[in-house]
Amino acid sequence: QVQLVESGGGLVQAGGSLRLSCAASGRTFSSYAMAWFRQAPGKEREFVAGINWSGSSTHYTDSVKGRFTITRDNAKNTVYLQMNSLKPEDTAVYYCAATSVALTTNQGWYDYWGQGTQVTVSS
Repeated sequence: QVQLVESGGGLVQAGGSLRLSCAASGRTFSSYAMAWFRQAPGKEREFVAGINWSGSSTHYTDSVKGRFTITRDNAKNTVYLQMNSLKPEDTAVYYCAATSVALTTNQGWYDYWGQGTQVTVSS
């Protein structure tokens, strides 16, 4: 069992930055691929960024490439999402998720989810 707790969301102006953190419980954190998803009002939840168990491989949705960076610290059981050059269209609830299979954009493969953290970008 893995419990995920996100933090770091908030209100920021367009062009600003935020860093989201996701703290995981459990001893097997390093065996999970991790990802960030987001859900904007009236829209479906979508994949944002993912990282494999070791941190050697990452994947981003096209709209955030070059602006967002996902990293992980297995010693701290934490995954991060550094978000720079934020845009109003990045406004959403951001969720951290863990999967015991390989890194994937398919949310159906993720076993554990956090409660979400709100990110609001004003224009």
